[in-house]
Amino acid sequence: MFTDDGEAIFSDSQVGSLRIAIASFVLLPFALRALSKLKDFKVFLLLTVVGLLGNFFPAFLFTYAETGISSGYAGMLNSFTPIFALLIGFFFFKDRLTKIQVVGVVIGTIGVVALMLSGRDLSINGGMIHILAIVLATIFYAISLNTIRHKLQSLKSFQISSLSFLIIFLPSVVVSLLNGSVTTIRENPHASEGLMYLGALSIVGTAFAVIIFNRLITLSSVLYASSVTYLIPIVAVIIGFSFHEKINMYQIGSMLIVLSGVFIANVLPKLKKRKNEAIKYD
Repeated sequence: MFTDDGEAIFSDSQVGSLRIAIASFVLLPFALRALSKLKDFKVFLLLTVVGLLGNFFPAFLFTYAETGISSGYAGMLNSFTPIFALLIGFFFFKDRLTKIQVVGVVIGTIGVVALMLSGRDLSINGGMIHILAIVLATIFYAISLNTIRHKLQSLKSFQISSLSFLIIFLPSVVVSLLNGSVTTIRENPHASEGLMYLGALSIVGTAFAVIIFNRLITLSSVLYASSVTYLIPIVAVIIGFSFHEKINMYQIGSMLIVLSGVFIANVLPKLKKRKNEAIKYD
């Protein structure tokens, strides 16, 4: 996080830990009301998976990645999530995979590889390690999505969100103490400004957004819920351009391949099903 003059306020690890800590604190009242759900040790373990893989680790992986790659490119890479969600659902949760979905996954995978390789042309200080950090984060997201959909259907979305954040609250506080966040807040004259923006991100972009997203998962399929990432690359590109970030045509083309693959895997089967049902009732 930087000032208007480009001076760093918080490091990437500080942004990650503070973001989780603030979001956890905001969701604490909901978590306290749902504490009885944690008496089941199996539920506790599943919520730990959701907390760590769906929120805690990705928060650090994304902030680290954006020290080496642009936010626009990071947003593009986030479009891997639906592909990984589909594959993990098939291999580990026995989800049915149709031929159309296989075609979509193959196309999406080609786009994923092309998008990763196109990152070598970035005119910023980053390497493959920064790209792989986001790829790993999207894999974590996919595992979390499938865990919620297949193992936590008995819980409401706000219970899943608040309890999973309660579990990672203490780790985020410990990391914040170890990485010097308190010292930065106390000594950096721009810290209050940075905390204001970080608070908005934590409350709106993390706490409330996660509740809505988990609600989508419980009401629909994993692939459908993860498809909100369709919009992320587009928004990321627009924001990136507004900050004068350079995004080449290879990256945009690769992103379109990924999105077309996810579209084929997610939307076409639904259209085909509706067509068959229409023929059946005619």
